[in-house]
Amino acid sequence: MTRLTCTLLGACAVGALASAAAAQTTLTIATVNNGDMIRMQGLTEDFTADHPDIELEWVTLEENVLRQRVTQDIATNGGQFDVMTIGTYEVPIWANQDWLLALDDLPEDYDVDDLLPSVRTALSVDDTLYAAPFYGESAMVMYRTDLADEAGVEIPDQPTWDDIMTAAEAMTDQDAGIYGICLRGKPGWGENMAFITAMANSYGARWFDTDWQAQFDSEEWTSAVNDYLTMMNEYGPPGASSNGFNENLSLFQQGKCGMWIDATVAAGFVTDPDDSTVADSVGFAQFPNKDGVDNRGNWLWAWSLAVPASSDAPEAATEFVAWATSQGYTQLVAEEEGWRAAPPGTRTSLYENPEYQEAAPFAEMTLNSMSSVDTSAPSVQEIPYTGAQFVAIPEFQGIGTAVGQQFSAALAGQTTAEQALQNAQTSTNREMERAGYQD
Repeated sequence: MTRLTCTLLGACAVGALASAAAAQTTLTIATVNNGDMIRMQGLTEDFTADHPDIELEWVTLEENVLRQRVTQDIATNGGQFDVMTIGTYEVPIWANQDWLLALDDLPEDYDVDDLLPSVRTALSVDDTLYAAPFYGESAMVMYRTDLADEAGVEIPDQPTWDDIMTAAEAMTDQDAGIYGICLRGKPGWGENMAFITAMANSYGARWFDTDWQAQFDSEEWTSAVNDYLTMMNEYGPPGASSNGFNENLSLFQQGKCGMWIDATVAAGFVTDPDDSTVADSVGFAQFPNKDGVDNRGNWLWAWSLAVPASSDAPEAATEFVAWATSQGYTQLVAEEEGWRAAPPGTRTSLYENPEYQEAAPFAEMTLNSMSSVDTSAPSVQEIPYTGAQFVAIPEFQGIGTAVGQQFSAALAGQTTAEQALQNAQTSTNREMERAGYQD
């Protein structure tokens, strides 16, 4: 009798363990290898402590690789990921394909109304949120105030490209390993083409006319690309055709760049005294414009967390998304890393917080830059598309990357600006005609 009881109890214990194991949910999260995402991974014990039945597995990838992997997975209903890190480009396109789950059941204390209006709108379809912003950004100029002073140049709060060119030349000291300007050169629709598209917008260019004809043969595109190549070839670092966001961040933190024009999210990293050798001498200015053009790039992006419809754990995935993009997570980062490190560009309450305002000298510039973006009119010319530093059509991933390869090749000296623009014009029109946009 005793042996039978023990045997039964043992079986019960084994059954309980098996039941517990069965109840364990594993979330596979695909994310980008940017600093804020790396920081989040280090803080997830706060989430798992409250959710012992949820285990997190991370797939952390470089931007271009991440985009390829998640696009392939979601388009084929692969189900490899439960949470995806995607941006303002993908969200409306994928939501309209029914590839994403609506985030319409977030906890009451999540406070969706606290999200910055421009970001919330960009991540919604028919007023329904399909991704939650982890951090948001526009683009701006970050520069070495000490080098500018030594060179005798002033960078105004609202610079023109002539101001930038003059400052880049004055701050360049190649013998000392200091380059006047660092810009993206790595090919990709979300890498070099994010920057070059924003720059072209600020020169008055547009990707397409109202008949969806490519415009790379225009005066505006020619001027923008030639000025970009001149700055990078004369005042930029060697090997720039391989540099993206992370590479330029490292160069700036090491004191190698006089100026860096890129995403506003970088401000928290270049002013971090633990990682940046120039943290105490960084100034900020708005994205430049060309004289006579009322456009400062119209860059708007939010790295956001979304739940693909193919996930087999949608409730757990939504719980994680809500945690990682909540006001509570922002408070956690502030407690662990300081307010300067709080994920920027997503919530109104952050920019109303006096502690953040004091810790982040770039806060006002970031908010103003994001608030001024009009994604319905990224160009001053008449256009048939919306977007910002991208064109919001499904074909843009392939087209933008192909064009980015042409401009990266020109930067590497493998072709001329004229030939790169001509190739971009030909290949883009070919793809747009094939896709049925052109009559």
